[in-house]
Amino acid sequence: MNEITLRVNGETHSLDVDPSTPLLYVLRNDLGLRGPRFGCGVAQCGTCTVLMDGRAVRSCILPVSRSTGEIRTLEGLPEDGELHPVQQAWIAEQAPQCGFCQNGQILTAAALLDSNPNPTDEEIRDGMDRVLCRCMTYYRIQAAVRRTANAMAGRETDERGAAAVSGREDDR
Repeated sequence: MNEITLRVNGETHSLDVDPSTPLLYVLRNDLGLRGPRFGCGVAQCGTCTVLMDGRAVRSCILPVSRSTGEIRTLEGLPEDGELHPVQQAWIAEQAPQCGFCQNGQILTAAALLDSNPNPTDEEIRDGMDRVLCRCMTYYRIQAAVRRTANAMAGRETDERGAAAVSGREDDR
């Protein structure tokens, strides 16, 4: 065992854990965070996704000893007590069904929009394609990401979150 220091959701934690322990287990078992979930254990499904310095990473295979920088989980996504715009869009679009993948979907969407605030539909699909959804709500997930991008850019949207139609491709 070694003492490991992690910065998670704005708080610093010193933990006595085996350095090879996957970050997911430390987050869930030692810190009691339930956002990231165990899905496949081989970084293929995305349910264990966390943000590390703003990048979406798979915590099920990442040794805690290599977990540096600011780690943000679903619990740490809301800012100042308000839901993050991605979470608001998820609710508006009714994106989740069973909810199992939503941790990975929401955090991946947040990272995507931080790096590309105005993605095309193809860029949304490409950016979100590594998180699997058992319920196949991909169209609603894409609509929620589009709604978030439009809201963050201050574009007016219709009831489905699409930019008000002006005939210009960059408004959609």
